[in-house]
Amino acid sequence: MSTSVIMAQGLDLTFQTADGPVHALKDVNLSVDRGEFVSFIGPSGCGKTTFLRCVAALETLTEGSLTVNGMSPDEARRARAYGYVFQAAGLYPWRTIAGNVKLPLEIMGYSKAEQAERVRKVLELVELGAFGQKFPWQLSGGMQQRASIARALSFDADILLMDEPFGALDEIVRDRLNEELLKLWAATGKTTLFVTHSIPEAVYLSTKIVVMSPRPGRITDVIDSPLPKERPLDIRDSAEFLEVAHRVREGLRAGHAYED
Repeated sequence: MSTSVIMAQGLDLTFQTADGPVHALKDVNLSVDRGEFVSFIGPSGCGKTTFLRCVAALETLTEGSLTVNGMSPDEARRARAYGYVFQAAGLYPWRTIAGNVKLPLEIMGYSKAEQAERVRKVLELVELGAFGQKFPWQLSGGMQQRASIARALSFDADILLMDEPFGALDEIVRDRLNEELLKLWAATGKTTLFVTHSIPEAVYLSTKIVVMSPRPGRITDVIDSPLPKERPLDIRDSAEFLEVAHRVREGLRAGHAYED
């Protein structure tokens, strides 16, 4: 039986705009196995987020095929197969942190008792157990993003889609959240797709790194990480880490050599 959770074959996507067609993704072939942590890295406008949006059924491919848990993206969306964490935390300022995390559970019709238990569990998981009754403005940017991750985890979807969730944070906070995210991934076993512009972040977090070229977005390299599952931050000084980072950099450079 296949362990592939996400399978893209010959995926093409062209947007029709007032200025003419925009070719966003071209001939994307990718398989993501259950429990993998896959980072997508490439220049701005290369289709990283667009691919995530295709998985989430927020965009419709023009050609090729894409399955999520063996279903079409739209069927997977209706089956609540994934949680989505956006670049901005997107918390409602008038709701408490617990109220924000609870929102998808309310929409899905969980009982009050089940809502309370799930919110308690995921807030503990992201180390915000003591902050449920605070409002977003009372939390730092890093804590707000952790609340956003808790919300995406609240209904226990198999897949976590993360679109540059730490991009706006300073490096010290980002390092801490990278460490926490790895622990979270180890604890939950979620299949995770993660968009980033940071080579160190991609190499540190991932079991697999997908390197993409400028538009139309193509995959120039897929790197299976040789790093161990346990990764202290100082692994970034190791020869293995630097070797993978070099290969990512070379893949990004090669991507710029493509002709449209």
